[in-house]
Amino acid sequence: MDTPTDLVKSISIANLANQRCAVVERIRQALDLLAEAEQLARAAHLGFPRLVLDNCYSQRGTPVITGDYANRAEAETAIVRTIDTQGWNYLLSESGLRTFMDAHAREQWNKQIAEGDVPELTVANIEATFVQLYGARGDMFERGVLTCFRRLSWDYKTNQPFKFGKRIILKSLFNHGSPNHHATNELDDLMRVFCVLDGQLEADHRHGAYSLISGAWLARRTEAESDYLHLRWFKNGNGHVTFKRPDLVNQMNLILAKHYPNALASEIR
Repeated sequence: MDTPTDLVKSISIANLANQRCAVVERIRQALDLLAEAEQLARAAHLGFPRLVLDNCYSQRGTPVITGDYANRAEAETAIVRTIDTQGWNYLLSESGLRTFMDAHAREQWNKQIAEGDVPELTVANIEATFVQLYGARGDMFERGVLTCFRRLSWDYKTNQPFKFGKRIILKSLFNHGSPNHHATNELDDLMRVFCVLDGQLEADHRHGAYSLISGAWLARRTEAESDYLHLRWFKNGNGHVTFKRPDLVNQMNLILAKHYPNALASEIR
């Protein structure tokens, strides 16, 4: 049976955690030296600069904490949090961990990273996080179907309010003239569903709907397609999504029937 470390093949978890420890240890040594230098300067009646922490690489583009080194605990906490935050962001993006997340889970992680609300980047925490995500993939799988279904606009006759049909229309597939990450995340959820129902490996999020649409958009095309979806978008930002596998659509409707037993979709069970 694969371990979490085996499953994250594109990154060495142990190496990443060891590098993190090495960085943190050197930061602590640097803070010790700064504190020692300040004490020597004061004893000798010399001046000492006010050193400020400014995390200019924050996800929001603003400092995480600004203060002086007199409060050693706050300084160390702020620096280590920055190290761990960027580490988790790299890990989730490059390891393929996001592949197991639906749009809701990805948004939660993005918020945590933006706010620096992440666990220590240790082997134990990384493996525990991967195990949790991998174990919850079934629930996230179905939640992705439901989220996209709820988001559909019923202003169009092609979107049936009780089941998926041949085509759906997504509002705001494009936002301010470029692909909308929120909408493409939900399309990734649908493509993940199709892969699983088709007995195929789940697609890597790094090569998902955003990449597919962006490539076509940069080439000045208004259409793109994968093995399961044909996409077409319009100047108003809306996208038409045509399903290429009716057999898999029927299986998706069984998921809807499970969660909406009183809906007409339950008739197909």
